[in-house]
Formats: sequence, C-alpha cells, structure tokens
Amino acid sequence: MTAPLISLLTDFGLTDPSVAACKGVILRIVPDARLLDISHGVARYSISQGAALLWAALPHLPAGVHMAVVDPGVGTERRPIALRTGRGDHLVGPDNGLLLPAAERLGGIVAVHALEHAAYRMAPVSRTFHARDIFAPAAAHIARGVPIDAFGPALDVASLVRLNLPAPVHSVGSLEASVVLVDAFGNAQLLAETCDLEAAIGPVSGDDLLTVEAADGGHLGESDSIDLRWRLTYGEAGAGEPLVCLDSYGRLALAVNLGNAATKYGLAPDRRVRIRRT
Repeated sequence: MTAPLISLLTDFGLTDPSVAACKGVILRIVPDARLLDISHGVARYSISQGAALLWAALPHLPAGVHMAVVDPGVGTERRPIALRTGRGDHLVGPDNGLLLPAAERLGGIVAVHALEHAAYRMAPVSRTFHARDIFAPAAAHIARGVPIDAFGPALDVASLVRLNLPAPVHSVGSLEASVVLVDAFGNAQLLAETCDLEAAIGPVSGDDLLTVEAADGGHLGESDSIDLRWRLTYGEAGAGEPLVCLDSYGRLALAVNLGNAATKYGLAPDRRVRIRRT
C-alpha cells in the first residue's frame, strides 16, 4: 500500500524547531508518512495569505491529509477542527477561515468535527503550540485511518468562521480587485479571474492596452497609474515591461517580466487596484 500523504503549511518559518517538532510528532505516530511542505513562509499571522496558498496548491496534490496552521488565536476559544472534502481530502487546522477556500475548491465540505478527544492529542497540551499538540497528532491519526467522527462532535458547516475576502467589483469600464498574494518573483495575484475582467471591460486579447490605478487613491511606485498590456505569458513582454496576465493558478496577476512588480509598484496583500482600458 502507498504510504499516507500529509502536507504541511504554517507561518512558523524554518529558523526554530517548530516545524521539525510537528513532523516528529507525525512520524512517531505514522513512521512511513510522506511529508510534503507546501510553505512555512506565510507572513506571520496572515490567515488570508495562508488560505490563498492552500487554495492554489491543494488541487495539484494527491488526495491526502493537509495540516495548515496560521493561528494568531491559538489558546483562545477558537476551535481546532478537521474536515473532509468531496474529493476525499482531510484538512486539519484552526477554525479561523484558513481551511475553507481550499476545501470548497476540493469538492466542498462533506463533514467537519471538533478535535476534542484526549486520545488523539499530546499530553499535556500547550496553550501556545496547538500545531504540535493537537493538529499534528490529529493529522497523523487521520492518515493512519482513524475517522474524523472519532475526534469529537460534528459541527455545522454554517457555523465555521469564514474570511471576509473582498470580492472584485465590476463597474462600467473598470474592475476593482485586491491583491491576495505576492509570490517569490514579486508577481501580485489578484482576487479576480479573467471572467471578472471581461465582465467589466469586455473580451481581452494579446496586446490590449490597459491602465492600472490604485483604488485607494495612492501611488503605484513613482506614478499615479501603470500602462501595460494583456499578455498570455511573461515572456511576451520585454525585459522590465509590466503586464497583466492569467497566472498558473487561475487568477489575474500584475507582473513585470524579469522584474518585481510588488517592489516596483508598491503592491502588497490587501492593496486594492482598478483596471480599465487605456
């Protein structure tokens, strides 16, 4: 039989032993587990960034157990949960909105349970390290076949915390959308898709000239706006040239070919921009 897959995403970084401690707990319970790191470089406490990374990554992973911990409310009344998706995945983490966008992309939530049973926790449970003491053991036990209804009571899906992500706004002739993620190349992924852009400004094709403005009235780098073109890929633009395209995960992205759009234009998560035809 294939060894169980457990993926991990956190905002812990790699300079202290937190990630290793979580992996150690998992491997003590499931020694043959295949551990796959999605990212441990989520911006500290940024639940929305963690959710965006899960949303992007999990459809490309095999069905398995996915532990995600970006948990500024650790030790408070927020609930630790495990949920099962329509695709057959199990997601384990805090009930703070982190897991839901990815779960909905994996066929929706079929069942969700609180992680309460002491038999599936470390003892004692630290007030400040639930990733090691609650989530890692739960992920491991699920991977070895324990059903999630053994961990605690079922929860109403409608009761789960959802992120208040700003939706794209279609106006006559323009699209307003928020930056949700900046990748390692400085490309700024927007909370919008091609259909949103086309609903606002009509069909787009190669070389269509567009203008991007800051919806907050501020500047984009040293300018009030950016003139750029719709491109199918980064290399269609010249070196250092800005562009807007559909990125590999299905969202609109502002980019600079062979450059860093986030640094050049001051683009960061939650910054809101407006796109219109030039």
